[in-house]
Amino acid sequence: MPLVIEVAAALIRDGAGRYLITQRRTGSHLAGLWEFPGGKLEAGESPAIALRRELTEELGATFGVGKLVETVRWEYPDRTVVLHFYDCRVESGAIEPREGQPMAWVEPERLAAYDFPPADRALIERLASRR
Repeated sequence: MPLVIEVAAALIRDGAGRYLITQRRTGSHLAGLWEFPGGKLEAGESPAIALRRELTEELGATFGVGKLVETVRWEYPDRTVVLHFYDCRVESGAIEPREGQPMAWVEPERLAAYDFPPADRALIERLASRR
């Protein structure tokens, strides 16, 4: 049975409606591709709790986790990833990439120009038309 990894990811928008994306670190699965910030759930964590923890670790600020936007299950050759995407907002602090990862604020209609993992592509198409 393939490995199943549960991941929570944040859809963070700024005042101009742009989404925050970060680049996956060297040595990680799908290194170099762009993604919505977040990370793996630890044992016993809900997606919302995991996302709040991961965002603070990666980006320094404290975030509020809003509604679940979409859940995507994607089969890679060596693993299955279940991605839970949530609307999120900054509650306090400044966003600063703590792990040296590149980050960018991108207009929804420009997201498709970035190299994302296949599991993110359908969501990116929908975000381009979301208001």
